[in-house]
Amino acid sequence: MPSLNFVLPHWLYWAGLVVFPLFAMYMVRRQELFPRRNEASLGLGYLFLVTGGFVGIHRFYARSRLGVIYIPLFLAILFGNMRGRQARNGVSDARNDKLIAEFDVERAQKAVDQVKEGAEANLSKAQETLAEATERFASSVDTFGMWENFSLGFAIAIGVLLLIDAFLLPGLVRRCAERERLEGPAHPEPIELSSEAPRGIPAVSGSIWMPRRVAGGIDIFSGWTGNFVAYWSIIAVYVYYYEVIARYVFNSPTNWAHEGMFLMFGMQYLLSGAFTYREESHVRVDVLYHQFSDRAKAKLNLITSIFFFIFALALFWTGLTFFRDSFDVFEVSFTEWGIQYWPVKATIALGAILILVQGVAKLIQDISLVTRKEA
Repeated sequence: MPSLNFVLPHWLYWAGLVVFPLFAMYMVRRQELFPRRNEASLGLGYLFLVTGGFVGIHRFYARSRLGVIYIPLFLAILFGNMRGRQARNGVSDARNDKLIAEFDVERAQKAVDQVKEGAEANLSKAQETLAEATERFASSVDTFGMWENFSLGFAIAIGVLLLIDAFLLPGLVRRCAERERLEGPAHPEPIELSSEAPRGIPAVSGSIWMPRRVAGGIDIFSGWTGNFVAYWSIIAVYVYYYEVIARYVFNSPTNWAHEGMFLMFGMQYLLSGAFTYREESHVRVDVLYHQFSDRAKAKLNLITSIFFFIFALALFWTGLTFFRDSFDVFEVSFTEWGIQYWPVKATIALGAILILVQGVAKLIQDISLVTRKEA
C-alpha cells in the first residue's frame, strides 16, 4: 500500500477553526429558514463516496445493496496490512541479524590476517552465519513485498469501483429520491422557529431597563460563541477518522492529528465558559442553594459575585501574561508538527474576557430580580 505523507499546514489548521464553524452555522440557519424535503442528496452521496466509499457507504446511502461488494475487499486490505506489519518487523529483525553477521565476519577476517589460532575456523563459521542471515533477509523482503502487493491489488480494485460509482452515483441518488418521495409524505412538515427570548431577555419591550437590554445582548453573544466552538467537535470527527484510515489502511500514522485536536478542545473549553455560565452549568455546591427562592438565590449571587470577579480577573491577567511571553518568542510546540502556541494561550485571556462579560450580565439580572417589586 502507498503511504500517506500529508501533514496539515498550520495556516489550514487555524483557518479551519474559524471558517468551518461559520459555514456550519450558515448551513444550519439556512435549513431552518428554508426546510427541504427529507430525501437523498447528491452532495451527501459524494461526501460518503469520498469519506467512506471504500466500505460502500455511498451505495448504502443510495439504498443499493451492491455496497456489500466493498466490504470483503476492504477486509482483505486490513488483513494484508496486518500481515504486512508483521513482515516489516521480520525485515527489521533480519536486517539486524545480517548486520551483526557482517560485523562478525569482519572481525574474524582481521583475526585471520593477524594469524591467530583458530581464526580460520571462526571465519568459516561467521561466513556461514552471514550467508544464512542474508538468505533470511532476502526472504523477509520478498514476503513483505508480497503482502504489500496483496493489499495494493485490492486497493486498486476498490479505486476502480469508486471511479465507476462516481459516474453512476447521480442516477443512484435520483432513483433513491424517487422511491423516498413515493414512500414518504407528500410535503415536509413545516418547521416552526421559536420566538421565545433567550435566557435573560424579557419578552416585552418598551419600558425595559436599559442595563437589562445590555444583559440580554450579552446573553445572545455568549450563546453565539458557545455554538461557534461547539462545531469544532465535528472537525475532530473528520480528523480522527482520517487518522484511523491513515494508520490502519495505509500504515501512515500522523504526527499532527492528536496534538491538533487536544489543543482545539483546550481552546473550546476556555471559550465556551461564558455560554456554560449563562446556562448555569458550571459546578456549584448547591446542597442548600437549590432550596432557596429565586430572589434569595439572586441575593446570594450578589454576595458571592465578588469571588467570581476576582477569579475571572486573575484568569485574564495570567492568561494575558502567558500570551505576551509566548508571542514575544513566537513559541511553537516541541513536536515535529511545530504548531504555534501563542494563539492557544491567547484563548486563556479571551475566554476570561467572555466569562467576565457574561458575569456582568448575570450581575445585572440578579440586581434586577432583587429590586423588582413583583419579585
